[in-house]
Amino acid sequence: MSSHPTPGAFQASSLPADAIELGRIQEAWGLKGWVHILPHSADTEALFASSQWFLEPPEARFARGFSAFSGSVTATVAEIKVHADGVVARLEGVDSRTAAEGLKGVRIFVPRSAFPAAPEGEYYWVDLIGLDVVNRDGVHLGVVRDLMPTGPHSVLVLEYTHTVDGSPQMAERMIPFVSAYVDTVDQAARRITVDWGLDY
Repeated sequence: MSSHPTPGAFQASSLPADAIELGRIQEAWGLKGWVHILPHSADTEALFASSQWFLEPPEARFARGFSAFSGSVTATVAEIKVHADGVVARLEGVDSRTAAEGLKGVRIFVPRSAFPAAPEGEYYWVDLIGLDVVNRDGVHLGVVRDLMPTGPHSVLVLEYTHTVDGSPQMAERMIPFVSAYVDTVDQAARRITVDWGLDY
């Protein structure tokens, strides 16, 4: 059994300009080369829809002893499924637990252009990050920094600046991402309008 993916399993490539990091390989799963994926979001549809992933080595602080590949590579997804504790996948050419263990920390990217079309009224988290949020009175409430899953719906996590003792401080505001509070999402204008007060 090889401690590396089989030769030719991964193809050297450059990361597409619209590549989005969707998760990373957390650890080996089982004995036949499967890996456990830690997605960056509860929205995993793009991971499942893409038969090819772009991989990059772990971030420097996690890369000690990493030797499976260097630079950016593409990998073919042989199988992927939801398991009780998350998402697991098998990549072509990774056929042993030892080879899978060698991929720990690897970062997974998919081009935004390869994402399946979102249903009407639904959005990918990556398309909401960085949008300005204003209320019906035109008051700026902050910028979307994250989308936090909370079971039945997600919550927009906004970052905004307020003044404390004369100096600006960063603060957080959370708004449920549901139609009761969200009026419109205008991606072209990079703005979300909500029914939300400053004192909520």
